Amino acid sequence: MEDTYQYAWIIPFIPLSVPMLIGVGLLLFPTATKNLRRMWSFSSIFLLSIVMLFSVNISIQQINTSSIYQYVWAWTVNNDFSLEFGYLIDPLTSIMSLLITTVGIMVLIYSDNYMSHDQGYLRFFAYMSFSNTSMLGLVTSSNFIQVYIFWELVGMCSYLLIGFWFTRLVAANACQKAFVTNRVGDFGLLLGILGLYWITGSFEFRDLFEIFNNLIYNNEVHFFFVTLCAFLLFTGAVAKSAQFPLHVWLPDAMEGPTPISALIHAATMVAAGIFLVARLFPLFIVLPYIMNLISLISIITVLLGATLALAQKDIKRGLAYSTMSQLGYMMLALGMGSYRAALFHLITHAYSKALLFLGSGSIIHSMETVVGYSPDKSQNMVLMGGLTKHVPITKNSFLLGTLSLCGIPPLACFWSKDEILNDSWLYSPIFAIIACSTAGLTAFYMFRIYLLTFEGHLNAHFQNYSGKRGSLFYSISLWGKESPKISQKNSSLFALLIMNNNARASFFFKKTDGNGNGRKITQPITHFGINNTLSYPQESDNTMLFPLLVLVLFTLFVGIIGIPFNQEGPDLDILSKWLTPSINLLHPNSTTSVDWYEFVTNAVFSVSIAYFGIFIAFLLYKPVYSSLKNLNLMNSFAKLGPKRIIWDKIINAIYGWSYHRGYIDIFYSTSLTKGIRGLAELMNFFDRRIIDGITDGVGVTSFFLGEGIKYIGGGRVSSYLFFYICYVSVFLVIIHYH
Repeated sequence: MEDTYQYAWIIPFIPLSVPMLIGVGLLLFPTATKNLRRMWSFSSIFLLSIVMLFSVNISIQQINTSSIYQYVWAWTVNNDFSLEFGYLIDPLTSIMSLLITTVGIMVLIYSDNYMSHDQGYLRFFAYMSFSNTSMLGLVTSSNFIQVYIFWELVGMCSYLLIGFWFTRLVAANACQKAFVTNRVGDFGLLLGILGLYWITGSFEFRDLFEIFNNLIYNNEVHFFFVTLCAFLLFTGAVAKSAQFPLHVWLPDAMEGPTPISALIHAATMVAAGIFLVARLFPLFIVLPYIMNLISLISIITVLLGATLALAQKDIKRGLAYSTMSQLGYMMLALGMGSYRAALFHLITHAYSKALLFLGSGSIIHSMETVVGYSPDKSQNMVLMGGLTKHVPITKNSFLLGTLSLCGIPPLACFWSKDEILNDSWLYSPIFAIIACSTAGLTAFYMFRIYLLTFEGHLNAHFQNYSGKRGSLFYSISLWGKESPKISQKNSSLFALLIMNNNARASFFFKKTDGNGNGRKITQPITHFGINNTLSYPQESDNTMLFPLLVLVLFTLFVGIIGIPFNQEGPDLDILSKWLTPSINLLHPNSTTSVDWYEFVTNAVFSVSIAYFGIFIAFLLYKPVYSSLKNLNLMNSFAKLGPKRIIWDKIINAIYGWSYHRGYIDIFYSTSLTKGIRGLAELMNFFDRRIIDGITDGVGVTSFFLGEGIKYIGGGRVSSYLFFYICYVSVFLVIIHYH
């Protein structure tokens, strides 16, 4: 065991060899390096697999021995100042290392096929390997200096990955937005680190926590200043983990390739914020105001992320807001002091969300193969539907990930989310009500994504969301095409898409005259540019399906590690044994027990809420492949009269709030972006006209004075006498009247 811990310092550096060798190869042997590019993907997967085996070994030893190992060596020593580098192996490190490597390997295998036709294939794997190195270095760091170094490297990798397709303007803007937003949190983190060093005189975590707690216990430090430093540290986690109000970069980060989205939203960048708060938990837990602030911000994030996901059309943006909400649950657990529940949900959510993102990538990949389907629409769920028969493996894996995220037993996220909901009732009934309501919203928007994508629907809203009343918007399963918007007042043409047993498509509509007489017309689809022949989506290749199947296994069974298997209490389950050193450090005298009756009661309540959300999603987005009989619903709705207007306003308000991201981006653009630009223009005017004007004015004045004086000193005595007499005369006049 000692040997394993002794060589744990090589963990971050094993994947680093891939980007270094790719860089050297492109510099010295560019042609050979590009021709052997599949070798680099194999190398990335192989080296990260070695790290995974190392992490598994360390995790097993952590569970069996409940030990903490730290090794440091001096780097800079000068009088009273010493800077040490080292690594720390504890339960948090082993959990994060295992998540990073397992999810990372699945993403790399998936990416080999997903990015095979991209010109930036080598660059992609170089970025991915360097990102894994940065994250592994972050979780093994033993002091603040190393954390900040690797923290910035993680941010740099995220910037490069989000803007991977930098030639696209939206991708370039997205990576810049992520960079600027995270700079706000990173600046706060730097100030907090310096403030804590000024208080404690140490950067090492274990020494810093001990000194800090003694200072707080003996009341030897100003409480306001300590709270301010802790708040600044927390701002770094707020930005990285997309907590309100620094969450605005997260949905735009979807402009990167889908494997990058899976890595960022499952095990890398967003998990860094949760890791930081968990690492600094001994510091935060003695500051009640900070714990309350963490809980408040996280519960806002939980609800905000869920509401913003309700009306998203882009499948990846919907999953991104789901990630934001689930990260809020993890942060809420930390704010409530539920350290175990937060890490448990971090584990279960990582695998479930990686499955969902890779599943969405498989969907996008299959939709882009459809004839006449433009790639820029391949992520729009409104233009999908009916994919069940064409991508069955992707569909089933996506369904399992959706059920897990909804909290349906016995899948992984049920156990962790239910534990957080139970703890929230003990912490604050108001927070518990919001958290439970959000669980219902999660089930609703996740099944909305599933139904829109796979089951197909005829989305016959009675008011389109452009604000015009009396119109119908049909979203049809035609692989990227949607029906026209039809005015209910001015038109009597109602079209429905009928998919027959021969998998051919046609429009069936009724054309009437003013008296209501008409005839049925069946017309082949020709005006969509498909030439009467539909090219259906195809299932992804095996190299893309294999990671999905492996992640399905994790989604099914990873929740077992947190389930108590005996009657002696939850401290004997795998996760509690794993976290024993950390739990004993945070709560030395804590004892917990299982009340199975209370557990089942709470589970029934939370699962009922989830099923209610699923039921509402089925009511609104249930597939409709029928004839004009469905229009009776529209006629019944039209008879509601004034109540319809109220319903329309409610629907429009909810949709507008969600679709426009809560208007937060608009507010930031108006108040911050335009305000800062206006201030910059004002300062530019002040600098050029006032500051430079004074300087230029002094020069011009000196020039004209010199020009004037040179005519006075012409060397003629008569001129000197004339000016002398004038001066004396003026002087005598002043003296006389004074």
